Amino acid sequence: MADGARRVRVEERLKIKIGEAKNLPNRNHGSVTQRDVYCTLSLDQEEIFRTSTIERTLNPFFGEEFQFSVPRRFRYLSVYVYDHDKTDRVIGKVAIKREDLQLYHNKDHWFQIRPVNADTEVQGKVHIEVKLEHCMDSLSDRLCVHISECSDLTLINGCCDPSATVSVKLTNGKVETRRTRVRKKTNSPVFDETIVFELLPSLPSGRGSDSRYKVNHQNNDAEWSQIVVTLYHDATGNNVFLGEVTIPLSQQQHTPSNAWYFLQPRKRCSTKLSPSALGVDENNMGSLRLKIHYTADHVFPSEMYNQLRDLIIQSPAVQPVTSSACYLLGEIIPSKVDAAQPLVRILMHHGQIVPMIKALATWEISKVTDANTIFRGNTLVSKMMDEVMRLAGFHYLHETLRPALDQVFSERKPCEIDPTRVRDPNVIQTNLVNLKEYVENIFKAITSSALRCPTLLCQVFHDLRELATNYFPDNKEVRYSVISGFIFLRFFAPAILGPRLFDLTTEQIDVQTNRTLTLISKTIQSLCNLVSARSPRCNEEYMSSMYQAFYTETHITAMRQFLEIISASSNPVQRSMDTPVILKEGFMTKRAQGRKRFGRKNFKQRYFRLSTQDLTYSKFKGKEPLCSIPLSDILAVERVHHESFKKNYMFQIVQPHRVLYLQASNCVEEKQWVDMLAKICRTNDHRLSKYHPGAYINNHWLCCKAVSESAAGCSDVSNSLDLQTNIDSERELARIHSLTISHIGRLENVMRACECQAVYTGDICFLPNSLIEDVQSCFKTLNALREAAFTLEHEHRSYLRMVARETKYGSKQAPIGDDNYLLLAGRLDSITPLRPLSAKQNQQTPQQTPQHQQC
Repeated sequence: MADGARRVRVEERLKIKIGEAKNLPNRNHGSVTQRDVYCTLSLDQEEIFRTSTIERTLNPFFGEEFQFSVPRRFRYLSVYVYDHDKTDRVIGKVAIKREDLQLYHNKDHWFQIRPVNADTEVQGKVHIEVKLEHCMDSLSDRLCVHISECSDLTLINGCCDPSATVSVKLTNGKVETRRTRVRKKTNSPVFDETIVFELLPSLPSGRGSDSRYKVNHQNNDAEWSQIVVTLYHDATGNNVFLGEVTIPLSQQQHTPSNAWYFLQPRKRCSTKLSPSALGVDENNMGSLRLKIHYTADHVFPSEMYNQLRDLIIQSPAVQPVTSSACYLLGEIIPSKVDAAQPLVRILMHHGQIVPMIKALATWEISKVTDANTIFRGNTLVSKMMDEVMRLAGFHYLHETLRPALDQVFSERKPCEIDPTRVRDPNVIQTNLVNLKEYVENIFKAITSSALRCPTLLCQVFHDLRELATNYFPDNKEVRYSVISGFIFLRFFAPAILGPRLFDLTTEQIDVQTNRTLTLISKTIQSLCNLVSARSPRCNEEYMSSMYQAFYTETHITAMRQFLEIISASSNPVQRSMDTPVILKEGFMTKRAQGRKRFGRKNFKQRYFRLSTQDLTYSKFKGKEPLCSIPLSDILAVERVHHESFKKNYMFQIVQPHRVLYLQASNCVEEKQWVDMLAKICRTNDHRLSKYHPGAYINNHWLCCKAVSESAAGCSDVSNSLDLQTNIDSERELARIHSLTISHIGRLENVMRACECQAVYTGDICFLPNSLIEDVQSCFKTLNALREAAFTLEHEHRSYLRMVARETKYGSKQAPIGDDNYLLLAGRLDSITPLRPLSAKQNQQTPQQTPQHQQC
């Protein structure tokens, strides 16, 4: 198990929707009833994302969603609320401990906003060793405090020059303080300094063993009571508090203390630091509505998922489909989205997604009596289609929509046509012209993109069209509506409404542009009715002119041609790759290539753009590229050791004759760039197998000390994921296992229902939210799912217990000062044994159940 434990990895993912804030406090100056408000999302104190600014309100609505894979360990997920005044001033924050995220999983929750001050904004940890010694020659007591190193200290304006002070407090109130040297330009300093404090007794004799740490000072016995280690950033004219650790000393402490500690906020020792003393009412800061979706999966080696994997990938061949593992998992797991996402990724990885969707769609269409209601609900097949379009259509979406949306972002023409939202009614006609122009551009971009639609999507659309026309042969429009409902209503329209969520832009979207996108999305959603409705539907009177403008024979013909092409054949025309697709872009800091000396001047900010052809950078967005690196020249993409440049979020792009060193803006951006570039370079036949994790500085490699710049790498490159879809199949299987265990009670309820159904004649079993057509095969699949889940869960719990046993409290992985490790140990102790099936249950099938069994 020890060898397997080293192969286990923890994968975390966060999705958070910042909904709205209410009852924010007034300003103390200017307009006291209004603020311009935005939020930032942070891991600890590291800003990851930022919302748009909502102007002139104390009750802003944001409605923005962010999702990302968590790239590192963190203690707090924080949302800061800012007022964009003359300077950006923080109003307050919501901070949620990492281990508490599960309490709010997939729920809307109002959080109280709390005040922020410099003494509460701490992160990082410090390694401290404490020794208490008695010197026989001088009969004195010595206290030795060794400050070894720190990790992940808070950056102050992008910089950190830390030093530490060590204060020893005595019971008589005296305090003695020492300070270490300052370490420049690092938030993970190595101090390696020992500070010694000494106490001399008032009398040379009469010391007992129990008075080892006492001193007679001015006729008052005193003893060491505690050590306080405080970290500061050495700023000009003033030291900035970074955090502190308090270590109590007692007579019973006779052994050396050697441990890592989490830094803590400064304790409020006076009213000077109290928010209430500064006129801040901590209970009247307003509240913030958040919806958090947090998952943390322990991913085991691939062979451990064989049983669960086989059940899933064999689902398309199971008859009836309601007895397949995919269908049953969709019924057992309450959230169809939670079930659909990992199922789609696993099936795509194994080439089974098209037959699976066809099987589920066949069953669903067979139960529909009205063609207008096909796939209109949030069923499993609808959610699976959403995920397929998101994964397979990523490049297609960017290639189709990005140019037209970039025009909207750059021009920012007003498009408001709702009379209740404009002050001057005379501008409505001009705004209508602007809106029609934007919608027409996007409509043409979509309808002219049919030949570039991904093969996988065309295969699925072809099957859906054939199924719909076979079941509703008299409905001439169903061949179009069944496809338009997906491609327009569930693909293009949501991407236009939330371009940041679909990576179509990284820019902040102002209120006016956001409203423009909403109006465009409304119109695009209505386009799915062009091919079936006799007249356009209009729930809002002011939109009627827009709908009428596009309800023309020209637009209907273009729409039908587009839908015919993307669903005409399961083997569509091969798409052309002459036009590059933009995959990712944004500002990063680069080190100048080819320079030998290291200095601040060697690092410059540039705007990078990664496409399906090359990686380029320029001084600013829209400027001519200063350099273009063909993808064929990218031999490896790996992170760089922090010691090389003393900078965070550094990674390297290895080319045939040089290495380009880059710095991302935060840990999430770094992971996204590295993952995307690494995926791209895996197509290179000359990809490296070894690389240098350190930089080449001062005529040698810092990692292996080789002096030749062309020396072969000293470390293995990172492992790669699935080439085509970037799918981590084992991670998705771990997600399915976690979801199954979370809802094992629902699975067992269906098993019991199958047993009860055997009492009656007939094979159909009706449950509140599902339909089981064949009791015997359904029970067999459920039993196999349960067995696979329990087998994995036994391994999972054994692994967690082993980690708890081998993780020392006070180690770098489990620092003192937080209850993460103690909570883990406590939860493991409270784990109840899994409920095994009885021998009778394991052996019998429902048809063998005694006829007198009661339901």
